[in-house]
Amino acid sequence: MRSIFDYKLEDLEEYFESIGEKKFKARQIFEWIYKKHIYDFYEMSNISKSLSEKLNNEFSTDLLTIKTKQTSKLTNKYLFELDDGNLIEAVLMKHDYGMSICVSSQVGCNMGCTFCESGRLKKVRDLTAGDMVKQIIMIQEDINERIDSVVVMGIGEPFDNYKNVMDFVRIINSPYGIEIGARHITISTSGIIPMIEKYGDEDLQTNLAISLHAPNNELRSKLMGVNRAYPLEDLIDAIKKYIDKTNRRVTIEYLLLKDVNDDEKCANELADLLKGMNVYVNLIPYNETSHTEYKTSPKEHVMKFYDILKKRKINVTIRKKFGDEIDAACGQLRANEVNKL
Repeated sequence: MRSIFDYKLEDLEEYFESIGEKKFKARQIFEWIYKKHIYDFYEMSNISKSLSEKLNNEFSTDLLTIKTKQTSKLTNKYLFELDDGNLIEAVLMKHDYGMSICVSSQVGCNMGCTFCESGRLKKVRDLTAGDMVKQIIMIQEDINERIDSVVVMGIGEPFDNYKNVMDFVRIINSPYGIEIGARHITISTSGIIPMIEKYGDEDLQTNLAISLHAPNNELRSKLMGVNRAYPLEDLIDAIKKYIDKTNRRVTIEYLLLKDVNDDEKCANELADLLKGMNVYVNLIPYNETSHTEYKTSPKEHVMKFYDILKKRKINVTIRKKFGDEIDAACGQLRANEVNKL
């Protein structure tokens, strides 16, 4: 049975027209589900009984199961069970400016980044648009608050699941859907160049983040296998073309790993690489796990790195560290659960 959460508004309009119904019914269904949080077609009072019955036979409105939840002062980490028994994660981060969540886009990941817990468990399947939408719905219902911003930066490589991620974005951005503003939605990629080019042609005002994590090919290839397919100079060229085409600033994610990529030489190389580009660098403290050898950069390394970029006229921020007291490293909670089996 098809999940109603997989359908963009336009898809649902086409469905209603195909069965001889007015397409405005799609807006009504969207509003019941995403505005009023009613998931039973028979409870939708402006839908006829016969249509409710047809919808009930055609579509599932099943949500996810919260298998595990870990909480800290600023972070909730959710382990969700999908209909097929697979496990995914999402993280709620509580900011001064509102609630942000990091959603997963795949079950597992094939990118193989050496520092990432997700990459230890290979990709099982792509998530559907609905699987991603339901992560937001479940967390909103759990905390009884509205989610203000979304990053697709959890388990998986979003641009390895391009169509479903784009459908997801359009569902949550729709004024009849969850209605999260486009500029509050960020897609993060490890650097799949053909999809960056395609993303630049989308009629969207969403944000692009690039997981860079190293300022040269030798180091980046050691950390991120994707760099062997799409080397740094080609990636930087693709980012420049994206900026020229969209006139939008790009976020450069840089995970600081102790004595690996956090020294002055790396900071200066990064400044050289990004000079003159409309980007800002987000320096990310590393959440250590028991399965990798990497360690969190000391505060003095972080601040030195930050100061060098600042002096070199690179826009830079240091991301607040979330969830180091819980299993908040990407894929960590799922990996721990799978290892029990």
